[in-house]
Amino acid sequence: MVVQSASASAALDDGVVLDVRGLKTYFYTRQGLLKAVDDVSFAVRKGETLAIVGESGCGKSITALSLIRLVPTPPGRIVGGAVSLAGTDLLRLDEKAMRGVRGNDISMIFQEPMTSLNPVMTIGRQIGEALILHQGLTRAAALARAVEMLQLVRIPEPEQRARDYPHQLSGGMRQRAMIAMALACNPKVLIADEPTTALDVTIQAQILDLIVDLQRQLGTAVILITHDLGVVAETAQRVIVMYAGRKVEEAPASELFARPLHPYTSGLMASIPRLDLIRGHVEAGRLQEIPGMVPALTDLPTGCAFAPRCQFAVDRCHADYPPYEEKRPGRWAACWRSDELYGAAHA
Repeated sequence: MVVQSASASAALDDGVVLDVRGLKTYFYTRQGLLKAVDDVSFAVRKGETLAIVGESGCGKSITALSLIRLVPTPPGRIVGGAVSLAGTDLLRLDEKAMRGVRGNDISMIFQEPMTSLNPVMTIGRQIGEALILHQGLTRAAALARAVEMLQLVRIPEPEQRARDYPHQLSGGMRQRAMIAMALACNPKVLIADEPTTALDVTIQAQILDLIVDLQRQLGTAVILITHDLGVVAETAQRVIVMYAGRKVEEAPASELFARPLHPYTSGLMASIPRLDLIRGHVEAGRLQEIPGMVPALTDLPTGCAFAPRCQFAVDRCHADYPPYEEKRPGRWAACWRSDELYGAAHA
């Protein structure tokens, strides 16, 4: 049985606004049962940024969608766990009550704003909808607040942009509008699912800086879903690494980058291009990669799901799934050989 302790993700205290325990989201498909999120637990404190990282298909986005109960049903279903937001278990609310939470207490920035924004509604009206629904503002007051939010996210000529439609805005402006919409009701938790994927590097940096600045102003807890470790290093205080629907490591960001305790995390770190190599300060070599691919979730191997790709795997790795346990104070990982490879437990 996998050990999932509250201390694995941050012991519950007065600062915790979102506490996730044993979350399980399965998809029932013709190919078989797909365990997209399998016994995932974590907590997020007010004003904290928690990053969830991993390759495509590891369960990051489904975890995020599960938190706000937007998993497509069928074929998906949340089959277990608890998602406690300020003491209320969101998984036990009926749909009417859940609609009162989405966009109000917990909001989400989606990967591609052009497919998330309504093409036949102006930007101002789309931002104002949440204010009318959750805060009871009049249409005129909601529009005025929408203009304020567009100004807050640094969109030039906010009055004009509030009257524009999504296709009239650039990609960066659409993402800023999505941020304005998500933060309009000052939510307790903001989920940012790959918020810079479709943007060029310069705009990416601006959007990330904007999210960090707004977080400091509003005290919002942020869950950042990404595969970009550079983004994580700049913005997150804690990091969860997922693989094949499960957590394989969790640590403070600075400690994770200094000394990962799982071979998968080490592989992700090694695959990042290094500036010293590019500049020729050390002998140049081929960029490292993790061999193979994430296994199909309908056909997971026996034992550790990463074992077929892991250069350190032994027979035990292929036979039994390792427990998710505390390797050092505040450092959690699921690997049979982490103590041997990366240092003794509680060293």
